[in-house]
Amino acid sequence: MIKFRPFPNVSQADEDGLLAMGGDLNLDTLVSAYSQGIFPWFNEGSPILWWSPDPRMTLRPSDIRVSRSLKKALKGKFKVSCDRSFEPVITGCALRGDGTKQEPTWITQSMHRAYLDLFASGYAHSVEVWNQDRLVGGLYGVVLGTVFFGESMFSTERDASKVALVFLCQHLSNQGFELIDCQVYSDHLRSLGAREISRDKFMIPLHDIDINQTSHHFRDEFPSTYEDLTILHSPTNAINQE
Repeated sequence: MIKFRPFPNVSQADEDGLLAMGGDLNLDTLVSAYSQGIFPWFNEGSPILWWSPDPRMTLRPSDIRVSRSLKKALKGKFKVSCDRSFEPVITGCALRGDGTKQEPTWITQSMHRAYLDLFASGYAHSVEVWNQDRLVGGLYGVVLGTVFFGESMFSTERDASKVALVFLCQHLSNQGFELIDCQVYSDHLRSLGAREISRDKFMIPLHDIDINQTSHHFRDEFPSTYEDLTILHSPTNAINQE
């Protein structure tokens, strides 16, 4: 059972969203943090930093925006799975450049171990994208209530991480999820349909979270083919004509 650990109120975060520093990355701490709208983000050798930015970058699953080139990729060579290779996905997210050279990132060894614990405990999940038997992209995050707290994504082939995101959005839509937490703004996320909302609005679906409710069965009924992607035909899904 998770022992709840209270953080300072998110209203105390500074203008960059920094709320607190120090502490640990134990299971109780991480689950408690996410349930309060807070996530860790720090570099190797620095104290653990805890963030709750305002505004918050989010994506409603039904708002995923698919360009013509991405639609072609979704129909193409890639295969998609869920929770099949969680640790290799984290490793992929910690690689820079062409995906072969390890360079320092915010995904430290302590973060790596902590999210493996979250996965083993049924809180963290991954989406993998394959070209034949090669892992070429993916993403991972934490599930609490009806929110998927996205952490990172990677690709070693064009559009592979975007393919992972589209399949995730379809699965979350099927399961009645409200939001994907994208944390902070980027033009890339905006191009995929994400938008900023106030921190107060972001906190609303967190109010009723049961931190002891795990999601061990998250992978069940995960979509696996292009034909499963009904959100592509939703009137709320704007398809770019680029």
